[in-house]
Amino acid sequence: MQLVFSFDFPHLAPPKELKDLLGGKGANLAEMTSVLELPVPPGFTISTEACREYLQEGWSKELDAQVCEALTVLESKMDKKLGDPSNPLLVSVRSGAKFSMPGMMDTVLNLGLNDQSVVGIAEQTDDYRFAYDSYRRFIHMYSRIVLGIPGDEFDRLFEAAKQLSNAVSDSEVPTELLKYLVDSYKELVLRANGEPFPQEPMLQLRGAIMAVFNSWNGSRAIAYRQREGIPNDLGTAVNVQAMVFGNRDDNSGTGVGFTRDPATGARGAYGDFLVNAQGEDVVAGVRNTEPLGRLKDRFPDLYDELMSIFSRLERHYRDMCDTEFTIEQGKLWMLQTRVGKRTGVAALKMAVDMTKESEIALSKNEAILRISGDHLDQVLHPQFATKRHSVLTKGLGASPGAAVGKVYFSAEEAVSASRRGEEVILVRKETSPDDVHGMLASEGILTTRGGLVSHAAVVARGWGKPAVVGADAIRIVGRSFVAFGKTVIEGDEISIDGSTGEV
Repeated sequence: MQLVFSFDFPHLAPPKELKDLLGGKGANLAEMTSVLELPVPPGFTISTEACREYLQEGWSKELDAQVCEALTVLESKMDKKLGDPSNPLLVSVRSGAKFSMPGMMDTVLNLGLNDQSVVGIAEQTDDYRFAYDSYRRFIHMYSRIVLGIPGDEFDRLFEAAKQLSNAVSDSEVPTELLKYLVDSYKELVLRANGEPFPQEPMLQLRGAIMAVFNSWNGSRAIAYRQREGIPNDLGTAVNVQAMVFGNRDDNSGTGVGFTRDPATGARGAYGDFLVNAQGEDVVAGVRNTEPLGRLKDRFPDLYDELMSIFSRLERHYRDMCDTEFTIEQGKLWMLQTRVGKRTGVAALKMAVDMTKESEIALSKNEAILRISGDHLDQVLHPQFATKRHSVLTKGLGASPGAAVGKVYFSAEEAVSASRRGEEVILVRKETSPDDVHGMLASEGILTTRGGLVSHAAVVARGWGKPAVVGADAIRIVGRSFVAFGKTVIEGDEISIDGSTGEV
């Protein structure tokens, strides 16, 4: 049985119809590659059937052989080799279930780096800072996802390095400190795991694939599936893709873009991007992003190319699309597309608009079928009366609606308070997939970091929960936060407006 398929595999059916086999991400990567011929880094998809087989019987010799064969083909396409000290291939390993589960399963970037290949990348690019920045990111991500070491430990080391170098942004941390961080991260892994960080690239690859398969049965993925009514027996595909680097230099970047506003349904591109960064920086909300429109000022030609691709995707899928892209030294690459999640208000507006647009031309029946019961329920969300009120601070309105509740600072406390019958506002620096149970228990979500396409924003919109993100005037101190001299402690009541961003 074939378990592994390259993105350009000649399927008998259109790839976008093969989500049962390839998962949503893999099906759409194949569609963009072989049908739309968009600029997509090459790679291969390990099928959902392989996941189900692995979860029942473990890693098989047949799967190992097919992964090795697909990797050899990818190495030939890229003229690089995984683990080659002088000309290394680096790959990403990403989940991709049939139904979109944003951020609920795991991703590993920069796989293939080790103590030898990092030097090869540095010499090949003549950029030691880029090479060691990529290596420290890989150690952090792999250790958290595959080895199970808490990410906070790595974050503390990195923040200390930023303070030591007086760096305002991540990209200002100097090369020598990045080298020191790599050594510090490896020492942390040895202490926590009892074994050195793995240096053999094929062991890294197998470990990452198995971690993604295992994340299908992780608590956050199970909680999300229960909320969304997704069956537990589908499994996830895994996509292995040649890396392109948004953290290469200031002529590089990464972003997430929607072909329409997923909060309001308004026509026109919507999203965030970061210069000199990798995709997880945008989605994780660890840095405050720039709105997609500013991409036109920095990279006008690439912005026009991206808008053209957005138009093609909308016409092809006949729906609003959610995309991820990377710019590497002035070259645009598309890393993902899918039909985007939206609020109830946005769903209604898009459905009506698309019946009137000749390039999409939905029938009235198609438009009606795009409106779910949840969408209609969201439209009835309470809104604040338009009268004068006291504003504590303001962030970005990421998911419309009004919410009032008591402040709690951890997912666990939010769940406990909800069980006591309290209405809760979950306040975090940024949310991660590990917070999903707390988000479910909350009336609204407030974060101090992140942009309109961060994890908190995307999940809140999908569930119709009011959210304000990127409220960077807020400083969280223990079980309280301070904004403009006012202190709010855990258990105090606040309100948030997910339409205006007001707190």
